[in-house]
Amino acid sequence: TRHWPKRAFILSRALSRAFSDTPSPTFPLKHVTRSNFDSALVELRSHVRAADFVAIDMEMTGVTSAPWRESFEFDRFDIRYLKVKDSAEKFAVLQFGVCPFRWDSLKQSFIAHPHNFFVFPRQEIPLDRTSYEFLCQTTSMDFLAKYQFDFNACIHEGISYLSRGQEDEARKRLISPKGDQLTHLSHNLRETMDLPLVRVADVLFTERMKKRLGEWRDDLLQNRVGGPQEEKVPDDLNQQFRTVFFKMRPALSLDGFTSHQLSLIRMVTRKHFKDLTYVCFNGESTSEELVVYTDSESDKARLMEEVKNDHQRRAEMKINAAVGFRHVIDLLSSENKLIVGHNCILDIAHVHSKFLAPLPSTAEEFVSCVNKYFPSIIDTKILLNADYTLQRKMKRSSTSLSSAFSLLCPEIAHGFTRNVLSYEPCVKVEVHVDEMRSSNWNSGAKHEAGYDAFMTGCVFAQACSHLGIDFQLHSPAENLTQNEKLLKHMNLLYLSWINGDIIDLRTGNRSAELSGSNMIRKPYRKILFKNIVLLWGFPSKLKPSMIRDCICKTLGPSSVISTYCIDQTAVFVQFSKAELASDFLNLKETLEQSNDAISHLHPLSQLLEGGNTRAASYETYKEICASPISKVLFADQAEAVGIKWKTELLPSDKEESHDNTRSHLESAMDSPQAVQKSKTRNTEDVVNDSSNKRFCDDIIDSFLKVEKIRRTTNL
Repeated sequence: TRHWPKRAFILSRALSRAFSDTPSPTFPLKHVTRSNFDSALVELRSHVRAADFVAIDMEMTGVTSAPWRESFEFDRFDIRYLKVKDSAEKFAVLQFGVCPFRWDSLKQSFIAHPHNFFVFPRQEIPLDRTSYEFLCQTTSMDFLAKYQFDFNACIHEGISYLSRGQEDEARKRLISPKGDQLTHLSHNLRETMDLPLVRVADVLFTERMKKRLGEWRDDLLQNRVGGPQEEKVPDDLNQQFRTVFFKMRPALSLDGFTSHQLSLIRMVTRKHFKDLTYVCFNGESTSEELVVYTDSESDKARLMEEVKNDHQRRAEMKINAAVGFRHVIDLLSSENKLIVGHNCILDIAHVHSKFLAPLPSTAEEFVSCVNKYFPSIIDTKILLNADYTLQRKMKRSSTSLSSAFSLLCPEIAHGFTRNVLSYEPCVKVEVHVDEMRSSNWNSGAKHEAGYDAFMTGCVFAQACSHLGIDFQLHSPAENLTQNEKLLKHMNLLYLSWINGDIIDLRTGNRSAELSGSNMIRKPYRKILFKNIVLLWGFPSKLKPSMIRDCICKTLGPSSVISTYCIDQTAVFVQFSKAELASDFLNLKETLEQSNDAISHLHPLSQLLEGGNTRAASYETYKEICASPISKVLFADQAEAVGIKWKTELLPSDKEESHDNTRSHLESAMDSPQAVQKSKTRNTEDVVNDSSNKRFCDDIIDSFLKVEKIRRTTNL
């Protein structure tokens, strides 16, 4: 019994630790929809203003609109931007995660406020007749469904938005005399033209309205002191009139009339009653047609000004409400905070496309706009490859967000479970959502944008620790956007992780990776784009290796460095020299024009079979990628873009006429040195293939004879 106090103390400590280490059943996450957006925005504004940085993430309906729009090894820097642009323009954002992080020096931990916004491009204001459209990629939708994405909440309760450009258009219509779609001021601000009374019913109706309005006006003037009078005759016509007060003036409310009848009443009022004014008033949810009595012309002018101001005020309120989620984007931009994302080039492109303006055609214009609104952006994927220690840690692991989070922040990822062996002490993070405070929880719902934004912020904080940033010495006055250790990594985004292409948001230029930053990613060979020929529309039975063999039999075994499959209808062919690419295009055009028996025996005849094979330089690939059209197959895309020719010669070849080109080829073939050189080269092409040597020599000799005959005929 004498040991009881000590045992009780130990038991108390154990129970306390057990309860304190027990994770919350779910990760605390603030879900925001239309119903709670206004209040959530007020709270978020205070959190962002106090934050050291803000992490973001998005969930979209898809990534690539066609298989050939995937990121390829053979994509040039400007092509990669065009593919990002296409994705951001064609797919929708369904969730937007925003998570402000603030360092609490007393608790020696970050305070995170994860918000999960459901977003849906609902058309709140009819700016034009068309509705919003977006693509859905089945793999992406299936992926979201796998992680229990709430599509009903997104569609029914998602927050709509207007981009800056759309808001400007709405405001222009507000002040425009022709802005009747938005303000419904056409009845008040424009003179109603006389309607032709061609029908007897219209004549009778206008006479009845003239009589009824006159009686109401006369009764009003006779009994002005007594106020509005009760209707005496309960006929159908009188049931459509109701005396009310509007803007402190007596008025008739019109109910149950057709739009044509209302136009006739408006015409009668204007032509026959100088002291009556027709007004269309839009309330909160309904519109009301009124005939209002005015004492004088000045009183009438005051009434119309009051009505106009009311319309503009309500339209302003409607526009501000329709701006919706873009208020969050404006908040992040105006507070000039450090924005953190993971592999976030597509996220930033979506922000530009959905909330700022249509994406420009070049990367230089894109980064100019982004840098204007968000001057400080960090990509955690850049940080993971910037530090040698982090590279070694990530070497055998994926650089995906979830893998980086589990590896770098194990205590946070596993709810501060003490049996997890962390590589080193983890930066502490506490989550605050409404009245809930939590520092341990079960793993959150991955691929919900709010939780992914939280993971991104945690990875960033831990990566900063590896870079030597000591948050324990961090003061509230210190701005991370000016931190010297972060500046060299700021505003650099991976345009393509495959090739290590990095875009500098300050210049729009390609930025080289830091030395030693390619430990994780597989290195790729250098690509010379001037040596590349784009082929499409060839027979479906041909594989890239077979295409390579056809070309090598003609131009030599070392003429082609590699072939790269774009899809089942198109390939890239990289030649060892630019001259060989030009030779191939010229030879293809010559063979297609000859179309004789001998040309069908040429090694390239297999490639040209069917007459649909197209060939062009790399610039044509850019033209096709820049098109907003997205066909599933590349060959169909090229046709939809409008490319009809079979062979596009290189620029140096286009400068010469077709006749000069043919004469040049014939002269070269007529030269004994050229003939010998051609024979020697083609003999070398098949020196290792004795079974085909005699056959290929016969084809070459036959081809030379045909060319000489053609030259003689032309002469």
